[in-house]
Amino acid sequence: MAARVYLHVGLPKTATTYLQTILWANLDVLEEQGVRLPGTSRREHLWASRVIREDPPFLEKASKHQRGAWDRLRDDIRGWQGTAIVSHEFFAAASADQAARMVSDLAPAEVHLVVTGREPLGLFTASWQESIKNRDTTPMADYARTESVDSTSVWNWRTLDIHRVLERWSPAFAPKRVHVLPLPGPDAPRREIWDRFAGLVGVDPDSVDLTQSFPNASMGVVEAETLRRINHHLGDFSSAIDRGTYIRSFLADERLVPREGDPFWPDEERIAEIRERGRSAVDYVAAQGFHVIGDLDSLLVPDDPAPRRVPESVTDSEVAQVAVELAARMLHDVRDLRHERRALRDELAKSSALLDSGLRGAIVRRFPSMRRVLLRGEGPART
Repeated sequence: MAARVYLHVGLPKTATTYLQTILWANLDVLEEQGVRLPGTSRREHLWASRVIREDPPFLEKASKHQRGAWDRLRDDIRGWQGTAIVSHEFFAAASADQAARMVSDLAPAEVHLVVTGREPLGLFTASWQESIKNRDTTPMADYARTESVDSTSVWNWRTLDIHRVLERWSPAFAPKRVHVLPLPGPDAPRREIWDRFAGLVGVDPDSVDLTQSFPNASMGVVEAETLRRINHHLGDFSSAIDRGTYIRSFLADERLVPREGDPFWPDEERIAEIRERGRSAVDYVAAQGFHVIGDLDSLLVPDDPAPRRVPESVTDSEVAQVAVELAARMLHDVRDLRHERRALRDELAKSSALLDSGLRGAIVRRFPSMRRVLLRGEGPART
């Protein structure tokens, strides 16, 4: 059994993908230092989070292999003698009972909780945008008005409020085994959160290749509102593959993000509410005596955040302009794809002809009597 297990449970939109990309790209380097990521891919940790959270739609539709993800991770951890890391931000939504059972499943290992945090105004804004990238249509003004009581629900204050997440997860741990890692400020080096995380889990931060990591960039306010409206018309684009491949990657990250539109916040009323959540979280973490790596006050919303637009200010004409330019860009995409398909088809035909010619030549060399049939296209000579 692994001597020590670090459960990194989020929060969503707190550099989780950045950290996970580094970890999965450097498995051999980590294992040389006694640290293992159980399983074969990040997807298995996602599936495991759904098993732990007892997600009915997933459990009803998932394959036997997917439903067995947590058992496989646990078996992998049992076969390892060093340190293990389980990491997915959707674990943050687990109930207190589900969290306790997960920790119990890992006995007798020494289990630690790792929670990455972020000032909640930026987190709220990024979370709404992420929900849009996953085909949600909720306007920001109506987003996350409540905290869900359902452990299958992710995009609301159930997972965005570090105070609430720690209230559910921390009872299963001694305070010294609860590690809170606030994200450094925007002017800090990008890798600083990795350096903090690596130091915690016992990895030399300079030993890994960081070139595979990437920033999760944001859309501008008009682009985000345009995508939200597009989502109303996407019909059966409902599977995880469709959402991830076509809406999130192709449309949002590759077509709308590069436009570098205006940043945005919610309205003043929501900012005031979010500011109170940040203060409550900082007070709670300090009172509980959790291990903090970084500046706890960086989880506070600034008293006077820089002014930004709100999504409700976006006009129909602005959306129309983005939509027209997007349609033009995608028409170029379609033409490029058709040219690529034609070139691939021609290349396949040439390869097939060469293969066919080579095969016929080999047959003739082996069976000379077949020469007239294969090389001249003539039938066999009559006798």
